[in-house]
Amino acid sequence: MEYVKAKTIVTRAKTSSNWFAMDYNMNIYRGCCHGCIYCDSRSDCYRIPDFDTVKAKENALEIIRNDLRRKVKKGVVATGAMSDPYNPFERELQLTRHAMELLSAYGFGTLIMTKSTLVIRDIDILKEMKENNAVAVAVTITAADDGLSKIIEPRVALSSERFGTIENLSANGICTGILMMPILPFIEDTEENITAIVDKAYESGAKFIYPSMGVTLRNNQREYYYDKLVVHFPGLKEKYVKAYGNKYSASSKDAKRLWSIFTKRCDKYGIVYQMKDIIRLYKSGRAPLQLGLFDLENMD
Repeated sequence: MEYVKAKTIVTRAKTSSNWFAMDYNMNIYRGCCHGCIYCDSRSDCYRIPDFDTVKAKENALEIIRNDLRRKVKKGVVATGAMSDPYNPFERELQLTRHAMELLSAYGFGTLIMTKSTLVIRDIDILKEMKENNAVAVAVTITAADDGLSKIIEPRVALSSERFGTIENLSANGICTGILMMPILPFIEDTEENITAIVDKAYESGAKFIYPSMGVTLRNNQREYYYDKLVVHFPGLKEKYVKAYGNKYSASSKDAKRLWSIFTKRCDKYGIVYQMKDIIRLYKSGRAPLQLGLFDLENMD
């Protein structure tokens, strides 16, 4: 394991950000070894050289402890935006686990974003933490089919295993849901995939799903993504170039219809999907009141 120096790790979130109403960011690791073909974090703007090599921050726990001591306001500390906090090295290093212990000891809550099943190891700490502050786990799932998930996320737990993680967390009282993003145009933006994810989310006890019907295409990330399309989806790169050119993002051409299908399916199961409702759910434990009920017999 390589280590990089850091002066601070728990940093205040941008005041303009409404992302899960988080108060602070925490990234203990730099880089990621998941190999997801779509990862936005490999974009040039984040300035992370050798992105596929995971590095830990030197003296991370000491820095986190000092950061927390200086915080006047308790709040939710989000982790997993730039690097999965439960990468394979975490199993031995346990930096994320010990960081969660510090958050709990100092009265902070957490939002964990991950694709790893390892998060269930720390259920004991998360249960302790939620007694004093808000706790949520958001598991990224963009493909219901294991075969497809293995192609687009080659070194990550299969989607079926991630649904199992959601079930385990939910059964232990942890507010858990899905980041259904990015939904890759021409690959995952099908009615079959969207409905299957929502159905399996419900069966697993997920309380929320936050979607994005498209993918970002920044410099460096775009080139990496297109190279992978050539390998795994012959002819698709040309389709992207024709459809999106040099646009910053590629939204599904079928986004409007898929959104309608998605929201109706979620409403059927009582799964929330608007960010304001997700925030209310995990911070207060209460889902928003439903405006109406769908006729379940008429739902596909």
